[in-house]
This record gives sequence, structure tokens and C-alpha cells, in this order.
Amino acid sequence: MTLSSILAVVGMRSEAALLPREMPVIVSGGDPARLRELLRAAPEGLAGVLSFGIAGGLDPTLTCGDLVVATRVRGAGGAYAADPRWSAALARHCGARLGMVAGSPAVVGEPARKRVLRAATGAIVVDLETEAAAAFAASRGLPFAALRAVADTAEEVLPRAAAVGLTRDGRPAAGKVALALLRQPQELPALLTVARRSRVALQALGGARDAVRQACAA
Repeated sequence: MTLSSILAVVGMRSEAALLPREMPVIVSGGDPARLRELLRAAPEGLAGVLSFGIAGGLDPTLTCGDLVVATRVRGAGGAYAADPRWSAALARHCGARLGMVAGSPAVVGEPARKRVLRAATGAIVVDLETEAAAAFAASRGLPFAALRAVADTAEEVLPRAAAVGLTRDGRPAAGKVALALLRQPQELPALLTVARRSRVALQALGGARDAVRQACAA
């Protein structure tokens, strides 16, 4: 596969900026329903689909910045297998842990909900884009892989303000976050923690750029 033939699926512009420039990218803005619409309009002639970005930890042994490569993806729409050869190459080149990824239609922010989701799916991380990306790949008969970095861990709470933190094109929605904080100012310390941990996760993803190149050429 060549990088220019692999469609990357991300939630945020900051994630897209970490990928090799040759890769075409779809940015969901953290909206799985909108992502499915965007994917339906994806061009023909693709050779693979890569889900890339941060994720929430479900396995309590994972820490902020740990990298995970999907073996399978499970969500409300079904279960999908990742391409074993591509996934093994990704994990090998970036030192990631292999495991199940859960798809969710909304942010899973409470530890109790994370535990329930882990028990129901066996997943070690959860995100908003991977299930839609895997379903799209399956519909086109394309190989699929996912590389995700843990931001919030299994026992950390995501404040509600974090769930409104993006615009439709995946940029920070400062106005929406400020409004949410006006309503619940006690969330500010947790939101600052989320921002710090997201930076750590993004740094881990940035360090995996060469691994993405190498795995796609394997």
C-alpha cells in the first residue's frame, strides 16, 4: 500500500496534523453520525483505512500515552476484524499493545460506564471514530487498522465540558467550552487535566508517524 491510497479517519485537526502529509484524511469533529456521512462520499480507489487518534482507556493497566493497535472493533453496529498483517506491523514498529477497541456514539466519561463497556465488549480502549471507519472499510472490502493513544485512563472522569470541545471540522470549540464552564465552573480543574493528558497522547501519536510509514510499506 502507498500512503496516498490509505484513508485516515480522525476526530480532530490536531490528530490529522500528525499523519504523513501524503495521506488523505477525513476529520469527524467528534461526531460519529457525521463521520458516516463523510465516509459515504469517500473516493474510490483506496487501498486501506486507518483509524488514528486519541482514545479513552478501559483497561485499568493502560496509562496516559500508551499506544494501542486494534485487533477487532466492536460497537452497536457490529464487530469488525482489523487486518492482522497490517496491525501486527503497526504494533511492532511503534511498540503498541494489541487489543479490542470499542466504538461509542458518544463520549464515555465516567469510570462506572467504562467498566460496564469493558465487561460487555472486552475492549481495552474506546473512541468515537474507529467503529465507523471499520464499517466503511468492510463495505468497500478494504483492509483496516487502528492506532490509538490513551488520553483519559479507565478510572478518570471526563468532564461534560470536554464533550463539547470540538467544532464540526475538528477544531477547538472555545466558545462552547466556555459556556459549559459557566454552567459548571467546578469542572475547570478536570478540564485542565484532560487538556494535559490529551497533549501527552498526541505526543505519543506524533512519535508513531514513522511507524505508520513503515507499517504501510510492510
